[in-house]
Amino acid sequence: MLMVAEKHETNGADIVGVKAARIRALNDTFRCALPERGVMITTGVRALPADRLLALLVAVREFDAFNPGNDPHDEHDFGAVELESTTYFWKIDYYDLDHRYGSPDPVDPGLTSRVMTIMRADEY
Repeated sequence: MLMVAEKHETNGADIVGVKAARIRALNDTFRCALPERGVMITTGVRALPADRLLALLVAVREFDAFNPGNDPHDEHDFGAVELESTTYFWKIDYYDLDHRYGSPDPVDPGLTSRVMTIMRADEY
């Protein structure tokens, strides 16, 4: 019996879309968990009273206003939140496991350490 394999063509956009979807899922999981060892805060954020810092962290975790303007690569790696008339930015970056270089593959958690920085917009 002769079997003919079906040919499935993919293009670069399909591969980029699949990669972005995986990175997006990893970033959303990371952002919602806010692991203690993966979040950096600036001095302006550190100076917040405990209740405002907690409100800011909740706002970052619950952020879902992604759009092409603030998320052009569809990876959910950046956001801006407003808290009591102050704008804060958060950004997820991808490093190698030694935190010396960029990750060789942000899709692979075995090769990537995610770090989120939360800052006041005026600290940028």
